[in-house]
Amino acid sequence: MLETSARLLRLLSLLQAQREWSGADLADRLGVTPRTVRRDVDRLRTLGYPVHSTTGTAGGYRLGVGARLPPLLLDDDEAVAVAVGLRAATGNAVEGIEESSVRALAKLEQVLPDRLRRRVNALAAFADPLGDRRGPTVDVETVTELANACRDRRRLRFAYRGHDGTASRRTAEPYRLVYGSHRWYLVAWDTDRADWRTFRVDRVTLTPPHGPRFVPRDPPAEGWAAYVSRRVSTAAYTHSATVLLHAPVERAAERIAPAAGVLEPVDEHTCLLRTGAHTLDALAFHVVMAGFDFEVREPAELVDRVAELADRLGRAARAGRRGGAGDGGD
Repeated sequence: MLETSARLLRLLSLLQAQREWSGADLADRLGVTPRTVRRDVDRLRTLGYPVHSTTGTAGGYRLGVGARLPPLLLDDDEAVAVAVGLRAATGNAVEGIEESSVRALAKLEQVLPDRLRRRVNALAAFADPLGDRRGPTVDVETVTELANACRDRRRLRFAYRGHDGTASRRTAEPYRLVYGSHRWYLVAWDTDRADWRTFRVDRVTLTPPHGPRFVPRDPPAEGWAAYVSRRVSTAAYTHSATVLLHAPVERAAERIAPAAGVLEPVDEHTCLLRTGAHTLDALAFHVVMAGFDFEVREPAELVDRVAELADRLGRAARAGRRGGAGDGGD
């Protein structure tokens, strides 16, 4: 009986780890006959697990969706990954998910073996976030409803507050949620403006009932994440620029986040940065602070502004050297 119970747990673990299994593969993994696999599958069904089976040469077994969440069987690395993720979620930008994360983490840590608990605690004790992890929070129900609308291809109606505080009413076809730099973004087709738009989720107030289903459109050519990166790093600003950085794109990406600019490799030594800011001065210093030699490709106004700032900084440096030349030490 003990051997049978252990085999059932092993079978359940295999069914959870892979979407589809053939009877022969399961029998080989479990070291039993295909007939024993069929009997064990029947036992799982008796326990309430919805195991679906198909016959024929392409037949096999698949764990389906039931009326309730079945126990999940995790290996060591999976358990550590889930525990670390839950701890991180307690400071997530989704409002309301922290409490659920704490409850789930308590349940998981209660059954973690000591060796795994030590790994999780070590990661928590010796890993710190760089800067403030928290940004504007969004309601978990809003994120869930937006995700469902993206999945179901259902038109949305919502109120939106722009970056300048102006309010507007929107009707949009939602396609994708993108998360980065501690903010959630919704990529949608704005039906009134007949164009793609990026909406900050923390500025969205849903106003159901929502509209009917829609026929999907072709997504932006660069892909969802790249589209959001371009929108939040350049299109939202008064001034935009294209700059050639004298650094490989991998090295530049270590210092320039997707929300701060879009990087495009040129060759193994250089890359293009497309970025934006509300003033030319801010744009110039943003590029300078990246820490690489650079050439401004456009706009011409930025070339002139960089030259003016270079002259001013040069005069300040020369004056500083002259002023310090006569200083004596002890």
